Amino acid sequence: MKATIEDKVQTRIPTKHGEFILHYYSNSLDEKEHVAFVKGDVAGKDNVPVRIHSECFTGDVLGSRRCDCGEQLDMALDLINQTGFGVLIYMRQEGRGIGLLKKLQAYNLQDQGLDTVDANIKLGHLADEREYDIAALILNSLRVNSIALITNNPQKIDEMTKLGIQVNDRIPIETHIHLDNLGYLKTKVERMRHILKMPEKK
Repeated sequence: MKATIEDKVQTRIPTKHGEFILHYYSNSLDEKEHVAFVKGDVAGKDNVPVRIHSECFTGDVLGSRRCDCGEQLDMALDLINQTGFGVLIYMRQEGRGIGLLKKLQAYNLQDQGLDTVDANIKLGHLADEREYDIAALILNSLRVNSIALITNNPQKIDEMTKLGIQVNDRIPIETHIHLDNLGYLKTKVERMRHILKMPEKK
């Protein structure tokens, strides 16, 4: 079945990063509340800065230092605001698509020595189960011509391109590296092809 979406409501949201319009979408694939946070006029524009951000309750809301998600969210909104236009799509696919419960179980496995990939696999999941069909539909709904994707993940560029989105550029989004997220980021680089500058070994 081909996925469909509907832009149910749009409302103004003032933030510390300036004013955005929040678009709430319903869809035919799941009951989740995927949204787009839009700055300025993006219809018909090329090279629109776009962040496709997957929900991370622990990082985005609680400020967990185990990952870089909350910091990336903040940086992306700031970048879009500084540019004057852009889109942040907030996808409700927690824990790379495995959900909050399994993500928290994976955290415990990581504390026992597994990396993020092996922890997901031990729980019976893929390393990354996220899908981007709805994100592509949202960009089409907003009539964006082409995008500059705010990401360190080449796989995300590949997925969006396969879904018919023209990705003209990649905007890096590198956060602070510290002891709490070092292993997490190292696994992203070594096992998931993410483009990040890691500290040199001493």
